[in-house]
Amino acid sequence: MRGAALFRLFAASLLRRRLASALSLLAIALGVALGLAVQLIHGAALEEFDRGARLLAGKADVQVSGPRGGFDDALYVTLAQRPEVADASPLLEVEARLPGAEGGDAFAALRIVGVDMFRLVAVGAELLPVADDGDVFAALQPDALFLSAAAREALVAGGGEGGAGTEIAVQSGRAARVLRVAGGVPGAAGQQLGVMDIAAAQRTFDMIGRLTRIDLKLAPGVSPDEALAALRPLLPAGVEARTPAAESAEAGALSRAYRVNLSMLAAIALLTGGFLVFSAQSLSVVRRAREFVFLRALGLDRCVLLRGLLLEGSLLGLLGAALGVALAYGLAALAFRFVGGDLGAGYFAGVRPTLRFAPLATALYAALGVAAGIAGSWLPAREAMRIAPARGLRAGLGERVAPYRHGRRRAVLAVACAVLAGVACLLPPVAGIPLGGYAAVGVLLAAAMLVLPGATRAAVMWLRPRRGVVGRLARARLHAVPGQAVVAGAGVVASVALAAAMAIMVSSFRLSVESWLHTVLPADLYVRASPSPASGFLDDGALRAVRALPGVAAADAVRSTTLRLAGERPPVALIARAVEGGWGLPLVAGSHEPALAGSAGGGAGDMGVGNVPPVWVSEALVDLYGVGVGDELSLPLEGALQRFRITGVWRDYARQHGTVIVDLGVYRRLTGDYRINDIAVRLAPGGDVASVAVAIRAALGERMTEVAPQGEIRRRTLAIFDRTFLVTYLMEAVAVLIGLFGVATTFAALSTARRAEFGMLRHLGASRGEIGRLLALEGGLTASVGVGVGLVAGCAISWVLIEVINRQSFHWSMDLSLPVGALTLFAVTLVALAAWVARLAGARAMRQSAVRAVREDW
Repeated sequence: MRGAALFRLFAASLLRRRLASALSLLAIALGVALGLAVQLIHGAALEEFDRGARLLAGKADVQVSGPRGGFDDALYVTLAQRPEVADASPLLEVEARLPGAEGGDAFAALRIVGVDMFRLVAVGAELLPVADDGDVFAALQPDALFLSAAAREALVAGGGEGGAGTEIAVQSGRAARVLRVAGGVPGAAGQQLGVMDIAAAQRTFDMIGRLTRIDLKLAPGVSPDEALAALRPLLPAGVEARTPAAESAEAGALSRAYRVNLSMLAAIALLTGGFLVFSAQSLSVVRRAREFVFLRALGLDRCVLLRGLLLEGSLLGLLGAALGVALAYGLAALAFRFVGGDLGAGYFAGVRPTLRFAPLATALYAALGVAAGIAGSWLPAREAMRIAPARGLRAGLGERVAPYRHGRRRAVLAVACAVLAGVACLLPPVAGIPLGGYAAVGVLLAAAMLVLPGATRAAVMWLRPRRGVVGRLARARLHAVPGQAVVAGAGVVASVALAAAMAIMVSSFRLSVESWLHTVLPADLYVRASPSPASGFLDDGALRAVRALPGVAAADAVRSTTLRLAGERPPVALIARAVEGGWGLPLVAGSHEPALAGSAGGGAGDMGVGNVPPVWVSEALVDLYGVGVGDELSLPLEGALQRFRITGVWRDYARQHGTVIVDLGVYRRLTGDYRINDIAVRLAPGGDVASVAVAIRAALGERMTEVAPQGEIRRRTLAIFDRTFLVTYLMEAVAVLIGLFGVATTFAALSTARRAEFGMLRHLGASRGEIGRLLALEGGLTASVGVGVGLVAGCAISWVLIEVINRQSFHWSMDLSLPVGALTLFAVTLVALAAWVARLAGARAMRQSAVRAVREDW
């Protein structure tokens, strides 16, 4: 048979099965759309972030960077005089808060880069400012600020003018400093930033003698590796030299785990779509069995039949992939407009990505869509090849054609899959990605499919209706043809397993976060000057003012900054605060007490063992750096390594790259840093939260401080949590919808194939209503077995998600919580919907006359 004729023959079958084909196509399209949309969104965000990093790097070969609070600018002189360095450009980067611009406006904060105008020409000319009035010395004026085009646009959107002479108030400590827009930054197209003279920036933000980065252009003939080897010994502790490529890679590492998890969820949705294709094609083989054996009798080769059925699957996959690609670009455009380039996770705040065509990602997901269609058709096509023409011409063949034979082999394979999943869970992550955990999820899904026929037989044997013809017929049908449950329940098992696993994981995570918030937020009110600690900060004068207010029982200061413990990893957070009594510290190991059990304590000022002060580290730091309770940890503070001893390990759901807590007094003694980022206020008995909050704003400045009650912070945090998992909820809904599609297509095809059976039942006195109840009961029983197997598989998968994938991706532990009520309601609803869908699907077959149906077998 020629290719064109083969194509027409099998493609026409898809047109005859419009509903099944459309649902299969839609399932693949949804899987492709979700997966590709995640890649497009994060790819565009990373590209824009990387473009901004390249803009700031300019022609630099090496970048020297330190903690968020900066480092001593004397290092610039040391590096600029090195023979390996041709040019050096110092920078001071500050995320400046704009007082009064919150309230939902688009221009609440501005990234300001202080540059040396004379050194910038050789290293980063893209950041050179241009005055609107043409004055070449305007950039040296102490209040001159130059805005990029995107920043001017955002300023106008926030209610400002944006033109030359416009005054912008930026926060420095608890004061507002007024800067004047003097021009633009033509080379910073698409980036929302401002540029000013570095000396002016240091004065404005009270960072005299501090830098955040030094860009180096190397001398001719000096490679970056040679320069790094020569320069790193000169750097103080906590300051790292890296190439711009390494800086960009760090940005990708920040969101990699979140991005990969969403991609894997999309892949599971696509896998579920493949199961739906499998259901549709399996039932197509049942319906067209006589057609196939007739073609075989006319000389059609088995391999040609196999190719024809695989062609059907590939066409479904190709059309579904094309539709999915179109949907993906539409979803990405909507996400950029309403959610942002990080899908609500907060990794790329302030980045405004642009949707672009991604040929490689598009081709990859289109190929996955085609592969899902072909994979779903493979087993049914193999089953069709095994039909002997002589046997196939007899009636009742459709009843016997069913995949997944050899029950003992299935049991052995299911046990092997369970063992393989356990082994995969023991594998370490690869480049921070829990590949073993994802493999375990796939293997557990395969095990669930393998046990489905056996579970159906066991359930039918257990179900023994004492009376009622309809119940007996349904039981006999499923007992005789358990493969029908495989075909109908494959999509149900996959979708229920995914939905249940994610529901258990999200419920456990949310309850753990709620419990964590109750522990880490023990105070009644929290005060801060700015989300950006380099721009707004408090001092001991503000702390004394708060403590003196009526209704305040106590107020504790908190200082937060970042440290670099290893050059190849993102910075860790350092929190300096009061630690007496373990106030607000959710430990999972170790002790709240500064001195370890069985050791002699140090002095009061050190609060440690043998004069080594204690620290409490987060679970992420334990996983990433291989430390534990009792180990020593060296922290780079003000250019010197300081020894600490780990006293406890605590949960931190706010930062996934590690957090260290030290006593505030110890931190101040070692660093001389007396800035305060937050003040935790506990009220006296009878104190009113609202009244004290008003008094704090009046004392510290209405526009210069943010005061939030404990309850408001909890609500805001949980709202961010729910927004972050919005895409997860969407994928769960899609998976469940695909499972219902599978039930609908299965029983629609089975009803058509069983017209003769229904006609005989009608002749024996059964009414259309009784046959409808028979189909509904079969659909409900089939869905019940699928839901039961799916729930068991979902519990196993949820354990993998919580203990393996989540721990290796984000380094967070959580308490397992089963949402029994929600899962029960979900299971009952899904079974009821499946029964209703099965009855609707069989309505067409029941409309046919009984005599005509029976004649088909004569």
